[in-house]
Amino acid sequence: MPTSTLTVRWTDLADPLVRPLLDELAFEYATRYEGILAVDQIRAELETYPAAEFAEPDGALVLLLEDGAPVAGGAFRRRVEPELGDAARRPRVEGRDEAGLPTVPTAELKRIWTHHAHRRRGLAARVVAELEQRAADQGYPRLYLTTGPRQPEAVGLYLRAGYTPLFDPAAEATGPLPFEKWLGGTS
Repeated sequence: MPTSTLTVRWTDLADPLVRPLLDELAFEYATRYEGILAVDQIRAELETYPAAEFAEPDGALVLLLEDGAPVAGGAFRRRVEPELGDAARRPRVEGRDEAGLPTVPTAELKRIWTHHAHRRRGLAARVVAELEQRAADQGYPRLYLTTGPRQPEAVGLYLRAGYTPLFDPAAEATGPLPFEKWLGGTS
């Protein structure tokens, strides 16, 4: 029996191999958030940020390919928006101004995805590790991300990967669930 080959490909949003990632994310979100978000709202949100934000020098996009086909991926961009989450629950560390804006370079992880037929293989954890390493190589000391309340697998992934929730995990969530991670042992 032939063995499949898993390769890492750093690319950009124009790469045709990225389309399955975005299409499946839109379908996944539409299914999980049915009645809350319409498919057109989800597709619009996936295209909110210009492609340049996910390219160097401030961003990156990675795909894991198995025998040349995309099976997982994700990206990051430089975060410039105010932080989400209850201000009282945010860690009291240097790195945010009074409005909640990051004052240290912060990479925001986005679009973490695993093809539905390839889940439960640790591919998302590999994508997160690849993104963390690239962000560190680009000089980011801090990572930030959000996931949704109907994505418990993602919450588990980020907790296992060492991310700190910036929300009360014991409370019932209704909006985005923000996390952060400081690279290089800073927290």
